[in-house]
Amino acid sequence: MLKKYGQPFVYKIIQPFINLLIRAKVTPNAITTVGLVINLVAAVVLIIGARFGERGDHRYVGIAGAIILLAGLFDMIDGRLAREANMSSKFGALYDSVLDRYSELIMFLGICYYLVAHSYFMSSIFAFIAMIGSIMVSYTRARAEGLGVDCSVGWMQRPQRILMVSISAIVCGIVSYSVPDKQTIIGFINFEPISIFIGPLMLLAVMSNITALRRLNHSKHELMKKE
Repeated sequence: MLKKYGQPFVYKIIQPFINLLIRAKVTPNAITTVGLVINLVAAVVLIIGARFGERGDHRYVGIAGAIILLAGLFDMIDGRLAREANMSSKFGALYDSVLDRYSELIMFLGICYYLVAHSYFMSSIFAFIAMIGSIMVSYTRARAEGLGVDCSVGWMQRPQRILMVSISAIVCGIVSYSVPDKQTIIGFINFEPISIFIGPLMLLAVMSNITALRRLNHSKHELMKKE
């Protein structure tokens, strides 16, 4: 549904900006590089929040989430720009894939640093597992396609991962702005705004690794058919 309905809607919105980039003769590789820099800024915001923010103040998480979402938008722009400006190349595809992996690793570095610094140690473990799963989802597909197998199966592809992390971070930051660190919501249940961010991270940790294993199993069957 995201690919069928979400992408066309976003492309319609960003099309004037893409037309501007084409007229300015901006290359897709330049846009890819900007996306990496934006993710680096998000990680820096999280590190600043870890160093100077209070434990119950997760507004830095919300700001970082908005920046990550912006970086994800640039990730869509570079591919669209390459196709519409007829600047697609094999190196461009490789460059995009490599910088995407760097971007995700840098993003998770900021997340793990923030969680550890504020004593959310178990949550940082889940963030690290989510990072492993995210990288393995992409690596499994790349390795399988290198062996001639179409391996785009599974849920947790890059757009879904970015949306899950960024939106949960933004909502966490908004709630943290108006809710104390711990507040009784129903009876004896204590609620922390960071849970809004940690919950999707835990889900991402599980589902991304399931997706990687599903792709591995799919590739096994496809390769067995060929052999």
